[in-house]
Amino acid sequence: MTQRGTNFAPTNLADILERVLDKGIVIAGDISVAVGGVDLLTIRIRLVIASVERAQQMGIDWWRADPTLSSQRALEDAGVQPLEHENRRLQLELENARLRAELLQFKTLELEH
Repeated sequence: MTQRGTNFAPTNLADILERVLDKGIVIAGDISVAVGGVDLLTIRIRLVIASVERAQQMGIDWWRADPTLSSQRALEDAGVQPLEHENRRLQLELENARLRAELLQFKTLELEH
């Protein structure tokens, strides 16, 4: 018996994954649990599978604002402060030193009189 129909080219997993990430897939659904007509639980599922570039084209970029995913957060966790924080800290230390010097000068003047 001979097969008739279309020929399908063999597709490997890498090809499928490349297509999915390039085009993107959206899976959406709602699960609701109700007893006696009263909703007890509602779960809304929204799943997007896409490459970073494709997600950005779709307007999705939440990872940029998530501090747990940013490289800046990793630096802060390691004790490295951003340059603007370090500059502000140094400015405050300088201002504190100046104020201490003024206070010491004021106390010295009080003792002399």
